[in-house]
Amino acid sequence: MTPKKKFLILRFSSIGDIVLTSPVVRAIKLQIVDAEVHYCTKIQFRTLVEHSPYIDRCFYLENNLSALIRQLRAEQYDYVIDLHHNLRTRIVKGWLGVKALSFNKLNAEKWLLVNLKINRLPDVHIVDRYLDTLKSFGVKKDQFGLEYFIPHQDEVEPEWLPETHRRGYVAYAIGGQHSTKQLPVPRMIELCQRINRPVVLLGGKEDAETGRKIEQHFSSPDPSGGRTVIYNACGRYNLNQSASLLKQARVVFSHDTGLMHIAAAFRKTIYALWGNTTPRFGMYPYQTRFYTLENNHLGCRPCSKIGFERCPKGHFKCMNDIAFDFHLSWEDRVR
Repeated sequence: MTPKKKFLILRFSSIGDIVLTSPVVRAIKLQIVDAEVHYCTKIQFRTLVEHSPYIDRCFYLENNLSALIRQLRAEQYDYVIDLHHNLRTRIVKGWLGVKALSFNKLNAEKWLLVNLKINRLPDVHIVDRYLDTLKSFGVKKDQFGLEYFIPHQDEVEPEWLPETHRRGYVAYAIGGQHSTKQLPVPRMIELCQRINRPVVLLGGKEDAETGRKIEQHFSSPDPSGGRTVIYNACGRYNLNQSASLLKQARVVFSHDTGLMHIAAAFRKTIYALWGNTTPRFGMYPYQTRFYTLENNHLGCRPCSKIGFERCPKGHFKCMNDIAFDFHLSWEDRVR
């Protein structure tokens, strides 16, 4: 019997980045004969990987890196695939002492774009750059895109929603790791008015108050006859349940955040809103139909590859001046 080849994939964070590794997991399992796939991430992201049928075993970083390394060394891996490439993953690779293939983060190219506005980044999605890490194994890109696996108990039933949303709704992921990735609240309200459909707001507990303000604005009937009805789901559902709500949505609006990539895993039509970041970093929705809403008339954008708590220039024109000139196509409309 041919011995299995044991692969360890390292990606410690965060939601969107881990979802973006799902094609790598699938490719190793399905395209490399007798591959055994293990995945290592932070404990708070276990729900993103523990239900994948392509992962044979998961390991989680809690507070003790040394304890984790002892667990991993006992597995005697053949290969480590480092899709994070930071200090901790370098430590892990060093202690494991096996052949390691590492993702090129293109930090120098990102620095040039952010600081000098010189674009030397390849016009290649980050998923395809992840897959390039495996080219020595003959692994090829497939057409299945991203994947997200929801356990049965976390599938949201339609009757859990308000009656106004049971026949269809637009999902809007209002969160963002940093404030400069999010529309200001008045612009969120304006966007929801423009959508003019039942809307489910998605986000974590930290977004619940923002969601409450938006919901309160639409609590009275619109005298102009608008059809925007808000259900604030922020903080009411766990991540898998929020994914289920994305899966059932007719169309998705999202800031540059992890829920955008989960929506892409369900092949949703996505309207992606970009503030201080840019799709030129290669992290736009993957293998699904999407539209980009951004202000391309600024010399200061992108001002960061991640984000800030407030606009460094003080005007926040990247979000304040986005034109909501989209038109929901016939097949995207909530019927």
